[in-house]
Amino acid sequence: MEAYRDQYATIFNNGNNVVVLGISVDPDTTLINWSRQSAFPILFVSDPEAKVSKQYAVLNELNNTNRRHVYVIGPDGRISFKMQPFNVLSADDYTKLDSEVDKLAPPKKEGGS
Repeated sequence: MEAYRDQYATIFNNGNNVVVLGISVDPDTTLINWSRQSAFPILFVSDPEAKVSKQYAVLNELNNTNRRHVYVIGPDGRISFKMQPFNVLSADDYTKLDSEVDKLAPPKKEGGS
């Protein structure tokens, strides 16, 4: 998650026309404290019963955690891109994600409107 935070302005256009949700099976109190301590600019969703995690087939039932999958959802509410799995250590995966986000929410050009 730190990489998302650190690259937020670049990958997610600093939140301009982009909403980033991190979904976790952790309790909401854990997510709130962790998010504040780490200064994450993204929103977190607590899914302790793993309902959403199961719907998106990301739950690792052996240790009750979510696998790192990334979905880009367009303004129409449809999944326009997914990476299963998303390799948090791969610069190429961040480049692909940045490109897909830019297709739906291009960054503002400097000096333009």
